[in-house]
Amino acid sequence: MKKGTKGILIIVLLVVIGLIYYFYTTQEKEAGVIDEPAQEVVSKVAQISYAVKKTYPHDTGSYTQGLIIYKGDMYEGTGLNRSSRLMKIDLNTGKAQKTHALDQEFFGEGITILNDTIYQLTWQNNVVFVYTLPDFKKVKEFKLNTEGWGITTDGQQLMVSDGSNNLYFYDPATFSLLKTIPVKEDSYPAQYLNELEYIDGFIYANQYTSPYILKIDPKDGNVVGKINVNELWQRVRSIHPGVDVPNGIAYDEATKKIYITGKLWPELYEIELSK
Repeated sequence: MKKGTKGILIIVLLVVIGLIYYFYTTQEKEAGVIDEPAQEVVSKVAQISYAVKKTYPHDTGSYTQGLIIYKGDMYEGTGLNRSSRLMKIDLNTGKAQKTHALDQEFFGEGITILNDTIYQLTWQNNVVFVYTLPDFKKVKEFKLNTEGWGITTDGQQLMVSDGSNNLYFYDPATFSLLKTIPVKEDSYPAQYLNELEYIDGFIYANQYTSPYILKIDPKDGNVVGKINVNELWQRVRSIHPGVDVPNGIAYDEATKKIYITGKLWPELYEIELSK
């Protein structure tokens, strides 16, 4: 091959490569494939601030799944196989005053109380346990078709989460499903709904793996407020490195006090929310 011919071939080859690159990148950009700087999504939901009014001790052996105040007493349900319990707690010491241990194969989840009756979910066992107060006597079991995560009550019906963006409403006498409402934040599904608490007409939900507590309107499933408890999460991490996620919301209807904690947290907090 002559030297001049070789040079022409190289030039042609470079031109072809350039055209192919131009065509390829143009097509990708038109298809939206080319990486662009990520656009920050800003939630339109109102941010709710809080103030810590008092700090209480909490058992670092408690993998908190449910937390409630009923007639002035605190009750807690914990998870993990071979460690799941239902307990009545002394708020001032964090110690259990009464304990019912679940059989080893059950992974306990959220709890609520309605008319002196305790309902305790299990995670993937598809069973809801029903106990009487004050003796923690198991009197009934219901089947659950979803996973069990969080549960609360408005005094008439039971509301349950399963880790999705759905809230399920059940008849407390039969545990028959009444309705399902999808929860949305800015029109997007609000996933990982976990522990629930009904407070003054709204459902408050821990959002699993995140520092957020969502305030949900049960009429339409819209998230109308959001609480970021990351500061408390970082605090308990500095005290006890083995802590897990925030989980546990309790409301004392008589005193209007709200309490929050987390899985394996060394502290439990009474907080006051901004209006």
